[in-house]
Amino acid sequence: MSKEEYAVEVENISKIYTLRNKNNQYKTDKKEFYALKDVSFKIKKGDVVGILGTNGSGKSTLSLLLSGISEINSGTMKINGEQALIAINTGLNQQLTGLENINVKGALMGLRKKRIQEITNDVIDFAELGDFLYQPVKKYSSGMKSRLGFSISLALNPDIFIVDEALSVGDKGFAKKCMKRMMKLRDEEGKTIFFISHSLSQVREFCKTGMWIEGGQLVEMGDINKVCDDYSVYVDKLEAMSKKEKKKFLDEKFEKRLLPKKEKKGIAKLFG
Repeated sequence: MSKEEYAVEVENISKIYTLRNKNNQYKTDKKEFYALKDVSFKIKKGDVVGILGTNGSGKSTLSLLLSGISEINSGTMKINGEQALIAINTGLNQQLTGLENINVKGALMGLRKKRIQEITNDVIDFAELGDFLYQPVKKYSSGMKSRLGFSISLALNPDIFIVDEALSVGDKGFAKKCMKRMMKLRDEEGKTIFFISHSLSQVREFCKTGMWIEGGQLVEMGDINKVCDDYSVYVDKLEAMSKKEKKKFLDEKFEKRLLPKKEKKGIAKLFG
């Protein structure tokens, strides 16, 4: 297979974050941890990938990297095509109205006024926000923000869609409408889609390939049903643990993601 047939090529990528305290301040004894560590995979164009993992596993970090919003610390990542992240709040300016957000997004992409107007019309038709389109996004409910973000990304029509729990909020009717549209993107337009959801039934029905990330590392990748089955067994075992056992297990798993403390070079060490 030629490289041109891959939508995404990732090799040994890692993403490191510095922990903050409850007041959102960096700790004095800075601790760094791997949100993702040495992850590698290749995704063919037109594949639909369901990304699984428990909370804090690194799924959303991966979505930010795939969309270009965040940068990797090490490794290589090649994206063949335009990509868009569909997630609650992502890419939306809270102070601007829904309409202004559409215009800003189009302008940032270098689109002409005529094309931006076409996109605006598509968003108005699909999002069904009514007069809220002319209200600041900060006044939107989470479901309405999801509607706007989803509709803008659909109208921009990228090559690669990254959907991060965007259908987990809002009314079921709109979620069903979005799934129907994504089915069309999958079956008729051959779009590459990364789909993050805690709904295994939804993932099984919609996706072709499964990617299970746990503790910042790629555990398994392959047929969607096989990956979902293995992931379900893991989750069931986790839920069967007592509160104490579960805490111990999760603490140990987190400790493995911490970077070794950098050697402190104090005055005594340098000159003693």
